[in-house]
Amino acid sequence: MTVACDDAGGGRPAHAPADHPDITKPRIGILIANLGTPDGYGYWPMRRYLNEFLSDRRVIDYPRWKWQPLLQLIILSKRPFSSGRNYRSIWNQERNESPLMTITRAQTEKLRTAARQKFGSAVIVEFCMRYGNPSTKSVVRKMVEQGCDKILFLPLYPQYAGATSATANDQFFRALMEERRQPAARTVAEYFAHPLYIDALAQSVERAYSSLETRPDILVASYHGMPRRYLMEGDPYHCQCQKTTRLLRERLGWAPGTILTTFQSVFGPEEWLRPYTVEHVAALAKAGKKRIAVISPAFSADCIETLEEIQGEICEAFEHAGGEEFTYIPCLNDDDAHIEALVSVIADNLSGWIDRKEK
Repeated sequence: MTVACDDAGGGRPAHAPADHPDITKPRIGILIANLGTPDGYGYWPMRRYLNEFLSDRRVIDYPRWKWQPLLQLIILSKRPFSSGRNYRSIWNQERNESPLMTITRAQTEKLRTAARQKFGSAVIVEFCMRYGNPSTKSVVRKMVEQGCDKILFLPLYPQYAGATSATANDQFFRALMEERRQPAARTVAEYFAHPLYIDALAQSVERAYSSLETRPDILVASYHGMPRRYLMEGDPYHCQCQKTTRLLRERLGWAPGTILTTFQSVFGPEEWLRPYTVEHVAALAKAGKKRIAVISPAFSADCIETLEEIQGEICEAFEHAGGEEFTYIPCLNDDDAHIEALVSVIADNLSGWIDRKEK
């Protein structure tokens, strides 16, 4: 005998046989995703993390027969040591985790509170990492078990890139493939032009500048780089970074030329998007710009690229070339204005799924 299930609430459906499994009350899940972090800065945790990251064809698209021997035999024999030292210098020793993990958890907690206030208990908020833990697969499984029949997936990348947003979406879709009862799914598009996101960036600049005795000569917006070839193949990331800088400058009311767009984290032999941050800040110092500030609009949370690369290598390049005052403006992290912007993005993307508070 076939029995129709009434899943309007939790528990065993009405009129179902006694051995029918309980039905969890339907809920909507919001899953935010960041790049990821190693579980530790020792050799083997670093090697596992780097292997997963650098084996992603969205990140390194060379033919596997050419890339994997180089990766496994040479890069992963050496790089875990140097990367481990870098992570150790910024590690949250108290919680035994990377700053990215600490910050993403804090963002999630604030988003969870804000979502409950706006939408009620019908919505739950979790986070996952594209590489490392908590894995996308494990969190999707957890959310399905909690009754999520709809999941909104939000990669925490303001600008779209195949190597960030797309690979996060790929992993989300792979996780859905393993679910017997797949939830309905939506992915959130890039949100770099959202007025509240630009406003949050501008507020962080204004706050930083107000604390300085002398105004910086120029503001450098340093974005994570990518091979220039990706731009030529149709990736919109470069154009979106340029537009982010322009929108930020316009919101601040500054004249053209007061904010520069540069790109960091160059890797491998190819030409990447230019100008390179580490070279350009040195050129600025030599050209007489003795005081600069640097902001990282592509990162939603401070991480190895901002805490170690910008405040280490890039700062040192500026000072070595004659620069005198280097100011780093932190990422938006769990700043209230950032959370407000993300909640607005989430609300827009939940339209039709939930439009009012449900108790």
